Amino acid sequence: MQESSGSSSRISGVLLDLGGVIYVGSTPIEGALAAVEQLRHAGLPLRFITNTTRRSRRQVLSDLCQMGLRVSNDELLTPATLVRAYLEKHTLSPFLVVHRELEEDFADLPSDRREAVVVGDAGEYFTYDRLNCAYRKIAEGAELLALAKNRNFKDADGELSLDAGPFVAALEFATNSRAILFGKPSSDFFGAAVEDLGCPASKTIMIGDDAEADVEGAISAGLMGVLVRTGKYRPGDESKLPSAPDLVAENLEEAAQWILAHR
Repeated sequence: MQESSGSSSRISGVLLDLGGVIYVGSTPIEGALAAVEQLRHAGLPLRFITNTTRRSRRQVLSDLCQMGLRVSNDELLTPATLVRAYLEKHTLSPFLVVHRELEEDFADLPSDRREAVVVGDAGEYFTYDRLNCAYRKIAEGAELLALAKNRNFKDADGELSLDAGPFVAALEFATNSRAILFGKPSSDFFGAAVEDLGCPASKTIMIGDDAEADVEGAISAGLMGVLVRTGKYRPGDESKLPSAPDLVAENLEEAAQWILAHR
């Protein structure tokens, strides 16, 4: 366990990443489910925030339930939730460059309005034709909305795989535009989670395995950050951050024990 010398704030709320912190693929990380229950038992409000965009909100909740983790609908925040609200607020129709499993989160939106291109981790559905169509729409004035800009994620086979970020960057480069980001490390995403928790940002802590999107993003938004050495973590990731994490822990179990000692 590596603790920052500046860690002194009392913790009153916890944000948890999912993939790489609680599970990898469909397998819970050892001790992670028990750690979540310990935090719950201590009375700490929790929110589960994820950049996962290959599964719908309904599917993510179902997956967690099958793993033995009880998460209510109100406790889960996904980028698709915020993007859908944005589309409705600005009367836009989505042109989806997403995984087929995610399409249900955008069901029933009008298709006859000005379009916005929505990009997530489409996996095998990233095709030249789809990306080229998205490029043309953006070049003609459509907004580019990024569900996430992560570089990579730890795949079910234990290796790192390309996430949505490289494809968003390609469209930005090709159209000389900038995507509006809705997932981590967007300050708006962290702000929405903190507002939902009802805790001050300075007393809210984010636990993640992605040094850049989870920890740096949280710290930049005024939260505390814990980096766990599971999931996509690679040795030395913490040294690449402009600000040291409040804690570098071996896993969620160790992080939970530290949090309970600082609540």
